[in-house]
Amino acid sequence: MNTRKPLAIEARGLRKAYGDNIVLDGIDIAVPEGSIYSLLGPNGAGKTTTVKILSTLARADAGEAFVNGADLHRDSDGVRKSIGVTGQFAAVDQLLNGTENLHLMGRLHHLGKAETKRRAAELLERLDITDIAKRLPSTYSGGQNRRLDIAMSLMGSPRVIFLDEPTTGLDPRSRRVMWEIIRELVSGGTTIFLTTQYLEEADELADRIAVLDGGKIVAEGTAAELKRLIPGGHISLQLLRIDQLEKAANLLGATAHDTEQLTIQVPGDGSVASLRSLIDLLDHESIEVGELTVHKPDLDDVFLTLTGQARPQKETRR
Repeated sequence: MNTRKPLAIEARGLRKAYGDNIVLDGIDIAVPEGSIYSLLGPNGAGKTTTVKILSTLARADAGEAFVNGADLHRDSDGVRKSIGVTGQFAAVDQLLNGTENLHLMGRLHHLGKAETKRRAAELLERLDITDIAKRLPSTYSGGQNRRLDIAMSLMGSPRVIFLDEPTTGLDPRSRRVMWEIIRELVSGGTTIFLTTQYLEEADELADRIAVLDGGKIVAEGTAAELKRLIPGGHISLQLLRIDQLEKAANLLGATAHDTEQLTIQVPGDGSVASLRSLIDLLDHESIEVGELTVHKPDLDDVFLTLTGQARPQKETRR
């Protein structure tokens, strides 16, 4: 039995260049319905360009794409009717209050007056901004502005939402509130296409992650699958006796040690079997250990290895 979900977004061979600068060099994307797909990449990698193309705000030089079954080039109106877009910066009208902004979006989506009012009230409550709905957005916090922005993108009941760095500039608490909102959207069947500069965000939210670098997708998979691509897991041991440091380092094949901290670092994947073997060896040699820490490759390690950069930088143009 085929249990694979239908694709909400499918792109093949997308290419885009600005003059001699090739931004996208034939990328393929497949996003199942009701999932979160995250696009990571260093500054200028083409994340925002990808969002613009898939949301009909820019045209690819080559390739084809389908969003909710609608051909991006032949039926751009059909694509726009089924998507919502939230960019890096809140796109609310600063001269209208929160409710008025949502009513404006209702009219743009050709909703009736009663449906617009009902939908706006529902979204204000869902995103917890009812108490500020009559105020101008200029009085909102960054997190409140982002929530209003997302509410506006939801007025048309989109099946796919493009979130281009939706938590940029938010404090940690507001960022986590936004994560919960995103999870709730997906639990209701919405598909999320997310670009982010925060590796932790992709790790927390995404069902699949694609790393974009040099115009190409250089790796794709779940967070766990990407982490397994990178060797270098290790175990850090803090000893209790300095006179055992050299013996332990030689015995365990330490790759690094710190005499002042009484620590050594040894290769290890952190599995139960490897930890049991290590502890048995330490006991047999009567080496006294105060603390043991397992380090497995994380998305920082993946990003550094694949792109040569320690973590994505904020993308402002492409």
